[in-house]
Amino acid sequence: MAAPHHVTLVFLAAAVLLLLGSAAAEEEGGPRGKRLLVLVDDLAVRSSHSAFFGSLQGRGFDLEFRLADDPKLSLHRYGQYLYDGLLLFAPSTQRFGGSVDQNAVLEFIDAGHDMILAADSSASDLIRGIATECGVDFDEDPEAMVIDHINYAATDAEGDHTLIAGDDLIQSDVILGSKKIEVLKVLSASPSAYSANPKTKLASPPSLTGFLKSGVQKAGSKISHEKAGNEQFVTETSKWVFHERGHLKALNVKHNKVGETNEPGMYRINDDLEYSVEIYEWSGTSWKPYVADDVQVQFYMMSPYVLKALSTDKKGVYSTSFKVPDVYGVFQFKVEYQRLGYTGLSLAKQIPVRPYRHNEYERFITSAYPYYAASFSMMGAFFIFSFVYLYHK
Repeated sequence: MAAPHHVTLVFLAAAVLLLLGSAAAEEEGGPRGKRLLVLVDDLAVRSSHSAFFGSLQGRGFDLEFRLADDPKLSLHRYGQYLYDGLLLFAPSTQRFGGSVDQNAVLEFIDAGHDMILAADSSASDLIRGIATECGVDFDEDPEAMVIDHINYAATDAEGDHTLIAGDDLIQSDVILGSKKIEVLKVLSASPSAYSANPKTKLASPPSLTGFLKSGVQKAGSKISHEKAGNEQFVTETSKWVFHERGHLKALNVKHNKVGETNEPGMYRINDDLEYSVEIYEWSGTSWKPYVADDVQVQFYMMSPYVLKALSTDKKGVYSTSFKVPDVYGVFQFKVEYQRLGYTGLSLAKQIPVRPYRHNEYERFITSAYPYYAASFSMMGAFFIFSFVYLYHK
């Protein structure tokens, strides 16, 4: 089971969060461990960002706070990773301590672990490099900020319009939860936004703590929100990143001939077969049946010979039946399932398909009756000719 990394780039005024996740083998009872390493460039971040860290701890995560330049820093020991996730809240760090460097962080992600990276306009080359390797580019001008002269907060009316109020969110309850987030931009800014160096440089970006709790009113709107959706956003997306939601697993992949229960070693062309798989979704506390109508299976050899939608009993079991094509060779049952917000499923099972054996064909084929008639009529004619030739005087 494998899936590409989930990547979400979020602009919070001058702050940026890069959220990464990848699928890995599930542990018994849940898809992920609870050990998180938090790297900071100043331990004061633990207090200034206590609302966010408190949300993680309240959901059962074990957070270990370390300075990013700690000389004893390490992500693994004796070939085993010490943590299940990584939070980089050290935007100004030029070099990690111990055995940790950019490659170590990327290897940690590629090994199936998750990461949240927080940065601002002062992000170091190290932090920018990690983000770039994950597919996210920063503006080359380190003093550039996101500016939107249309969708800005009313409190920034006389400023540079770098405090943005957005409400065009990604349409995925898996990522953002089912509750509506009032104000926040996800993944990309509006068409009227751009990146530039404003005339007046901010002394420092707003602290994440204050930004989480602050109210907001969009310029030109009469509706004022007592509390913006920033806190809900970072909470819900962190649930998604650490696979508390949106994690799928597949079990009991089966196939057999119709009317049988045992899985054969091979099929014969034109056999009728059945295919089934169980798919479950992690709800945050337990595995629940996953219900969808867009799961498909391919019967594949170089290209799909059969593509069938799988029906579900809404208890986690997906199944279908079809006839083996009249082509022999080595086929695969393939399920490639990718849905926004969910970890992908990639399932494959190989099976050979053989032609009929010599003793498996019908003794007399209806379509060959004309040939049978021609053969017997020739033999009869030869017999009559021989009889007449031998006995006619």
